[in-house]
Amino acid sequence: MKKIILTVLVLLPFCLLAQNKKALDPANQIKQFWFVLLKKGPVRNQDSLTAAKIQAGHMANINRLYEAGTLKVAGPFAEENLAQGLFIFDCASKTELETLLQTDPAIKSGRLVAEIHPWYTAPIGSFTPGKPKKS
Repeated sequence: MKKIILTVLVLLPFCLLAQNKKALDPANQIKQFWFVLLKKGPVRNQDSLTAAKIQAGHMANINRLYEAGTLKVAGPFAEENLAQGLFIFDCASKTELETLLQTDPAIKSGRLVAEIHPWYTAPIGSFTPGKPKKS
């Protein structure tokens, strides 16, 4: 009987590991991103030519940051009640994010301001349904 219990105790962690392999895969873990609301800034009195140049630079910067892999999602809102638009960044720190945001001509000029929020998610399909954990 002791051999059976010992065998179960030795093998149990390996069985549990095999069952939870998907949950332990780093690709399935919750990760922090940065959710940035872009709001109207205090400096919006540029003439139309200057505003168009700022917007062109804003779009070029979005494309550059996307190609670099740090900007994951960007876009305007159809309704401007909440904000002008949003960014979702994959950055190691808030300091890195703030540095990247200052490369945006619309933010740098004061035409837009960035409201930064840490945001967490995991790849779709990585969550296991079940009862929520009690805090």
